[in-house]
Amino acid sequence: MLNRRAASPSLPLELVGLYDKEKYAEQQRYFAENNRFGSIVNTATILVILILLFAGLFGWLDEWTREITSDSLLWSTLLFFGILFLANELFSLPFEVYDTFVIEGRFGFNKTTPKTFIADQLKSLFVSLILGGVLLTIIVLLYGWLGHRFWVVACGVVIVFILLLNMFYSQWIVPLFNKQTPLGEGELRTEIESFAKRSGFCLDNIFVIDGSRRSTKANAYFSGLGSRKRVVLYDTLIDELTTEEIVAVLAHEIGHYKHRHTLQMLVVSVLNVFLMFYLFSWTLDNIQFAEALGGSRPSFALSLVSFSLLYTPIGLVTGVLINVLSRKNEYQADSFAGRFGLSEALVSGLKKITVKALSNLTPHPLYVKVYYSHPTLLQRIAKLYKMGKK
Repeated sequence: MLNRRAASPSLPLELVGLYDKEKYAEQQRYFAENNRFGSIVNTATILVILILLFAGLFGWLDEWTREITSDSLLWSTLLFFGILFLANELFSLPFEVYDTFVIEGRFGFNKTTPKTFIADQLKSLFVSLILGGVLLTIIVLLYGWLGHRFWVVACGVVIVFILLLNMFYSQWIVPLFNKQTPLGEGELRTEIESFAKRSGFCLDNIFVIDGSRRSTKANAYFSGLGSRKRVVLYDTLIDELTTEEIVAVLAHEIGHYKHRHTLQMLVVSVLNVFLMFYLFSWTLDNIQFAEALGGSRPSFALSLVSFSLLYTPIGLVTGVLINVLSRKNEYQADSFAGRFGLSEALVSGLKKITVKALSNLTPHPLYVKVYYSHPTLLQRIAKLYKMGKK
């Protein structure tokens, strides 16, 4: 509500010329509609969780899965979470359809066809079931083998899982949904390679992804670690930005590597996983938690559900702290690009990306502190201009 009220009908002076009156009014409508829709989704989600809790359906489902699997720890847990996962997917599907084909379509962003949407849903379902199923199987087997001490080894398993995803996401997951092609020879590749050489950054893998199949929004990202790292440019970004602006955006990403932000955030993720598993170990075999969920006896599944609910406020606090660090890192990465004389180009590129996405220009400061992993456009512009004057 605070964030909605902070939306300004008047364009900030710093961004005069960025939007014309009609385009800015469209941005305000887009923000308001997304804000209202998000409130509806959140309210519906909370209501469903309350119904599940007060009706004792978590406990009923646990008893039923244990009964039909002859009280097998592994199979009852997998069946329990498999049913919850599929139920959640069915619950979320109408909201995703409305968001994609109504809201995003109404404002000219959606390029996804019904066929592509269905294929994406099925692929996502398959990947989630396989990866989630394998990871949950290993964790449950460790619990059955080691008891309450399982969490230390389970931490190691999840950390390895995170590292593998970081290294091979673009090679294993992305090809299921998008086509990636090496950036061809030409001015853009020459300028990117020239900057990488100037900044002392080894970069051989530059790919273009067909993001325009689904949306008109522009993006770019780095993925992988070590020799596996690659830069991925959305074709929409190449269409919207000049060569210098694209180089500036990539200079920002290279700045993250140069300042070791990728490694830093990986360490933070590891510490967060450690904290979660440690706290989870304290909820195991707790009869009060099981009864609160409608169960008559403790189980691994009910312990995990109760932990996930109880961890929510703790996760909010850790999320705020992580976002503080992330915003600091974004400023450092911007500064890195600025040191190579790319401040103006970066500002210009960020403005174009923001306009194209109809992003909110005036979020409430408290909302930014709690939820934003990046500083706002105005904050980044102010820092870059301040650095340029020094």
